[in-house]
Amino acid sequence: MELFIDVLKEAALDTVKLLPFLFLTYLLMEYLEEKAQEHTIELVRRTGRLGPLVGGVAGILPQCGFSAAASSLYAGGVVTLGTLLAIFLSTSDEMLPIFISETVPAATIGRILLTKVLFAVFTGFAVDALNRLRHRKKNTAQEERHIHDLCEQDHCHCEEGNIAMSALRHTLQIALFIFVISLIIGLLIGIFGEEALGGVLMNRPVVGVLLSGLVGLIPNCAASVMITELYLKGILGAGQMMAGLLVSAGVGLLVLFRTHRHVRKNLQIVGILYLCGVFWGLLIELMHIAF
Repeated sequence: MELFIDVLKEAALDTVKLLPFLFLTYLLMEYLEEKAQEHTIELVRRTGRLGPLVGGVAGILPQCGFSAAASSLYAGGVVTLGTLLAIFLSTSDEMLPIFISETVPAATIGRILLTKVLFAVFTGFAVDALNRLRHRKKNTAQEERHIHDLCEQDHCHCEEGNIAMSALRHTLQIALFIFVISLIIGLLIGIFGEEALGGVLMNRPVVGVLLSGLVGLIPNCAASVMITELYLKGILGAGQMMAGLLVSAGVGLLVLFRTHRHVRKNLQIVGILYLCGVFWGLLIELMHIAF
């Protein structure tokens, strides 16, 4: 019962901290849909070619909310897949606060953040380039998405003209979904603990990278906390740590599955995210890079 209460409090706190990010994101999206003309949306999409660079840099902010906002923007057709992946790969959730609290040297923190940003930006641009090449001769009309599609799939009657209420409805729906899933995940982590995981990863570089990437996919800020702590304790190597933190998009994955109802496409995004994290992690291990 004590474990349940602690996890309940933590899940509630994490969800409450996300509310401002989610509300402002949906408010912006509702405004674009309500006020902007079609050519304005198209302009946003065209200038979005620099999205992976902007998203990769902005993603270093130590908050789950940015990846959640990115998922909603992607579901609304505002940002590209490359931008979404760049943000996911760059985001580290609670890594930075933990490093600072543990007095990790600033130079070390800087090298880790710079490495994540470079990997994220390169991957984002590569994915967007491949998508443009793949769709150059195809009719992509059926792939166009609009912000009001989120309203239709959630049946929230967002066309009533009050964009603030529409944004609030979306925010509360997503927040409830995140809270329930976070509670379940928190209970599982609390029952099985971090020690058992550390024993599996220790002294197994390649297997450790693969497993650390799987841990990073846990859609909860606890994943980045766990990976960072295991790295600081010497249980994880640099490549294992990097693989886990690259794919650790926090609740962004939850929001993606909640707002973007194309399950097959979502699974493909998760697969690409995982493969990219593992690739970069293995590269660091093979080159014996240390931070």
